[in-house]
Amino acid sequence: MNRICVALMAIVLICVSTNLRAESTVGYFGFEPDIITNYIGQSNKKLGYVRVTVDLMLDDVSNIAVVEHHTPLLRDAIVQILSKEPEETIKSLTGREEIRQRCAEKLKTLLKEETGQEIIREVLFTKYLYH
Repeated sequence: MNRICVALMAIVLICVSTNLRAESTVGYFGFEPDIITNYIGQSNKKLGYVRVTVDLMLDDVSNIAVVEHHTPLLRDAIVQILSKEPEETIKSLTGREEIRQRCAEKLKTLLKEETGQEIIREVLFTKYLYH
């Protein structure tokens, strides 16, 4: 009797998880090539650089073409944010998270203005290097 109950529960779980996966339409878009820009060093004489691999989590995979169309605008916004950051912010973990959140807000706002819909769910930094 216990084996039958366990088997039925397993079948129900498989059916539910299959339905959840079928309904998921999340898509990802990665900027190619990586975003590389200078930032302000501690002294005005020294510039550093930061290299970031940025991926966008989209609410719907069908919006990848829309994001591709607006890639230059989005890339410029990220470069503008990164290039105005001081060295301390670029090199700290909390600063990196603040920058990521600022980029997410800016990109969401830009695409909302351009398309009239919310497309981006999240902005991810998958590689973050600085010197």
